[in-house]
Amino acid sequence: MSTSERIQKLIDSNDIVLFMKGVPAAPQCGFSAAVAQILAKLDVPFEGVNVLADPFIREGIKEFSNWPTIPQLYVKGEFVGGCDIVREMFQAGELATLLADKGIKAPAS
Repeated sequence: MSTSERIQKLIDSNDIVLFMKGVPAAPQCGFSAAVAQILAKLDVPFEGVNVLADPFIREGIKEFSNWPTIPQLYVKGEFVGGCDIVREMFQAGELATLLADKGIKAPAS
């Protein structure tokens, strides 16, 4: 399986995928930590993919999305953006709206 096929499978298999440095419980860069914290505040489940554990994914995701930096957030197969875009969308309420529009809700507690 090619790197792009592996990336596509991760995106297709999860409603929300965050390609990040580290894991959600232990991010290894401030930008990855910021996006993981935003998703935690929205209380939505997401798959964190540690690009540091796989150099093919680390380089391949940049080519796949045509976006040069990590983290990268995907929602229901759609590339949303990196840290700055996600932060701005969250602060404006647009990220919560996007998740709701895509049918993603916080789990009932």
